[in-house]
Amino acid sequence: MARRCRGRLPDVPFTVVDDRRDVRAALGDDFAAAKRRLLLAPHRGSFLGHCPAGTRGLACCNYLVLNLAANCPMDCGYCFLQEYLAENAPLTAYVNPEAALAELAQVLDRHTDRRFRIGTGELADSLALDPLTGLSGELVPFFAARPNALLELKTKTDAVENLVGLDPKDRVVVSWSFAPAAAMAFAERGTASIAERLGAARRVVAAGYKVGVHFDPMIEHADWEEGYRDLVAAVADAVPAARLAWISMGALRFSPGLRTKVRSRFPGTPLLAGEQVPSPDGKWRDFQPLRVDMYRRVRAFVEEALPDVPLYLCMETPEVWQRVFGTPPPGEQALGARLAAR
Repeated sequence: MARRCRGRLPDVPFTVVDDRRDVRAALGDDFAAAKRRLLLAPHRGSFLGHCPAGTRGLACCNYLVLNLAANCPMDCGYCFLQEYLAENAPLTAYVNPEAALAELAQVLDRHTDRRFRIGTGELADSLALDPLTGLSGELVPFFAARPNALLELKTKTDAVENLVGLDPKDRVVVSWSFAPAAAMAFAERGTASIAERLGAARRVVAAGYKVGVHFDPMIEHADWEEGYRDLVAAVADAVPAARLAWISMGALRFSPGLRTKVRSRFPGTPLLAGEQVPSPDGKWRDFQPLRVDMYRRVRAFVEEALPDVPLYLCMETPEVWQRVFGTPPPGEQALGARLAAR
């Protein structure tokens, strides 16, 4: 992988280091600079874990995460990595993905009676580095051969070139998160535009992939209702309903430390201008009546345009789920199985 990245960036200077901590020390606490320095290094420890949305007290969809990189070249104002990677910030691609796949194969082979939904987009955008690392060329064939596992590649880019020549055999979902253009302007720096993301979605659908959509985080701003109505309509126009795997909704949320970090990095950002309150998991979210109202309105848009596509809430309480859908949330096994079957 190191040779591959160097070959694709022939004019970028490189240095071999004995200790990755030297890179961290050189960057200090400059999180923006950390996004411009690519560290290629092996990952030590486990690659596979449970999605943090499985926090006690929140509805869960039984999702697993496979961490193959850390940090992101984009710079969304709400990103939790600003706090989570504060002491380990360099943009990092792990050069031993074969170890990750070996670890995953053991789990899948041990539980052939279960169906797993696995994503790579927790600590890094799933595709932002793919033009350099070519990692999709290893991931897609691996999952295509695994009938009890489904891979989700979650991105805010249009970097799908490496995907279109591979056969996912309906085992890979390429997902995009969306916010209205007015919110993207202050919240999602360096990301692909809505049109670019939808264009990439059309390309992967034509290549045999299914698509996931995440309205997460949902951002209150002037004319937000019209913005989300237009987004749902644009998605419905770009992706056939039969090729949509799922749609999720999630609230804007910040840990106390992240709120402090965002204020420091983005003074005056509208992201912190609304009324937020602490939630059971310790994070601050928009006032519950506002969240419920936003969820209900976007739910109505989705059910009108895409009535057969599974819709669920991410990192929300059972109480909010009940108020939005009128029923208690399904158990994590039931929801996970429903989404995996889709």
